Amino acid sequence: MPNAQELPLGHFFLQLGVILLASRVCSIAMRQIGQPAIIGEMIAGILLGPSLLGALAPGVAGYLFPAASKAILFDVAQLGLALYMFVVGLEFRADLLRARLRSAASISFAGMAAPFALGALLSLWIGKQGGFYGEGISQGLGMVFTGAAMCVTAFPMLARIIKERGLAGTPAGTLALASGSLDDAAAWILLAGVIASVKGNVLLVLWTLGGTVAYLAFCRFAVPRFFQKAPQDEAEFTRGMTILLLLLVMGSWFTDQIGLYAVFGAFILGVCVPRGVLAEHGIRKIGPLTTLLLLPVFFTYSGLNTRLDLLNSAADWLLAGAVVLAAVAGKMGACYLAARWCGESHSDSLTVASLMNARGLMELILLNIGLQAGIITPRFFTMMVVMAVVTTLMTAPLFEFARRRSPAG
Repeated sequence: MPNAQELPLGHFFLQLGVILLASRVCSIAMRQIGQPAIIGEMIAGILLGPSLLGALAPGVAGYLFPAASKAILFDVAQLGLALYMFVVGLEFRADLLRARLRSAASISFAGMAAPFALGALLSLWIGKQGGFYGEGISQGLGMVFTGAAMCVTAFPMLARIIKERGLAGTPAGTLALASGSLDDAAAWILLAGVIASVKGNVLLVLWTLGGTVAYLAFCRFAVPRFFQKAPQDEAEFTRGMTILLLLLVMGSWFTDQIGLYAVFGAFILGVCVPRGVLAEHGIRKIGPLTTLLLLPVFFTYSGLNTRLDLLNSAADWLLAGAVVLAAVAGKMGACYLAARWCGESHSDSLTVASLMNARGLMELILLNIGLQAGIITPRFFTMMVVMAVVTTLMTAPLFEFARRRSPAG
């Protein structure tokens, strides 16, 4: 097997071509059955990994994705994630949050509390069996991580479905966006706390917390000063984009140095960039390149870590089913009941609940961080990936069912 130095540059482009082709084919197949393209990309990543290609053609898989190439794929995937989370931050709508704060807070709290509690109970069960959490990970940290993983919502996918189906500005669309944004913010805060606690060193935890506060203050108060004047011509747009990208890479570097991971820095920066023509320009320029070229690399890297062969017994698949059931019951059930309690109609409540139940890319990001940090094992990682795929697959049919029951639908 070649080492990193022996891998020619052309091999990376071959990998990229295979990844893009598989992603495109799977995306087209998913669209034919009414599923969003991102489902196809998630599945393509799994198919290119040891779960299918590695099992059916280990020689081909070993040639295409040798172990030495994983470091390169990891770096490209991290670049894609940083750019993607930056765009997600740019698209974050604080005004929608303010408009439906009471209902959104109620739904978000229910959508956090119920799956977190079920995830914590699940963690107690699997923690006794062993083999699911990394060495040295306490029961408490395992419970918090599992609970946070159950709470995540695929906010970017949720936003795109709402926009594509013409629900932007409607009560259901606004409520889903506001609730989803609160949910993900809380889940990422929980994850940051787990990562800081894993270090086990009080000084390192304080370094992470202090650095986070300093970075938040910089983004909130200093970043807007860079963009006080709206660009008027191409030269000013170029200058503005250069500053944006410089802040992005330095912010990602800083948050990685303090142990918070680059995706946090990218997202926080995106949220704090003033809304206007430059932010819209950034979304148009960065978004397509990221989603079409770089994110498929992340899905493949995640797929290389997903090993369905590790679930090699009826008990393992029973446990995977329990993970899916807990995720759906906690998230979808709680969000539906909370929306009804807030006075929303049955169809709007079901619409919000179906969208909130999707995990999508956000779940994979969180799981990969947990695997990289040694919080979870590949076995539990695979079970959670199965949950992410299943809950995301459920979104489109449940959403369509809810809209058909809507008087206006």
